[in-house]
Amino acid sequence: MSLTDGPVLSAADVSVELGGLPVLRGITLAVQAGEAVALLGGNGSGKSTLVRALLGLVPVQRGSVELFGQPLGSFRRWSSIGYVPQRSTASLSGAKVKEVVASGRLAHRPPFMPPRPADRAAVAHALESVGLSDRAGDRLSVLSGGQQQRVLIARALAGQPELLILDEPTAGVDLAHQSALADVLSALIEAGTAVVVVLHEAGALAPLIQRAVALREGRVAYDGPLGALGRTGHGPSGQVHHADVLDPGWLDGAVER
Repeated sequence: MSLTDGPVLSAADVSVELGGLPVLRGITLAVQAGEAVALLGGNGSGKSTLVRALLGLVPVQRGSVELFGQPLGSFRRWSSIGYVPQRSTASLSGAKVKEVVASGRLAHRPPFMPPRPADRAAVAHALESVGLSDRAGDRLSVLSGGQQQRVLIARALAGQPELLILDEPTAGVDLAHQSALADVLSALIEAGTAVVVVLHEAGALAPLIQRAVALREGRVAYDGPLGALGRTGHGPSGQVHHADVLDPGWLDGAVER
């Protein structure tokens, strides 16, 4: 059950500076329960910084963020949020796959208590969802880059989030497993989970995306249907490339200095 009847995520006039340089400039957006929103934009447009700011991982210089109707600074129910960062598994390389995925249940368990049957079931279901049940006992370090990304996705899914934020989840993942991920996300969205996903290319996830928010130089340059970004709509493979916009240079710029 959602914590609020309003947006599960909202940002108002959010601006962020890193190293004294502006990265986000007055971002305003809202995401509803059961909505799938893609964050698009060129390199340096601020996509990853935005999702990190929305989760309190980088400080906001101006504006406000609310999660489930609560100000970010006072929000405590992190078990309702799943986050898949861009793949970075160096610190986890010695862990087994099932251990990494099980860590996604920690916020649901009393401190220092062993996993409950519900925790073990959630981990098993998450591994099955990403097609890695047979690799549960393997060390993360022996998996391919794409498989490691799927482990991080399973870790987030194990928490059974009401809001799922994914940063480039299809990077290094083959088309077959992108399609499998699309099936998993489709079921979550249908059940009311809000999904925010940073994408370089919509690919197999395109049919799920209800709304695209494109950033340029740290500002919202477009907020609307994904298909309207392309001059010719879907390509021959069903993909929508966010670089195919009405202005060829529209998403090419990095953040202004």
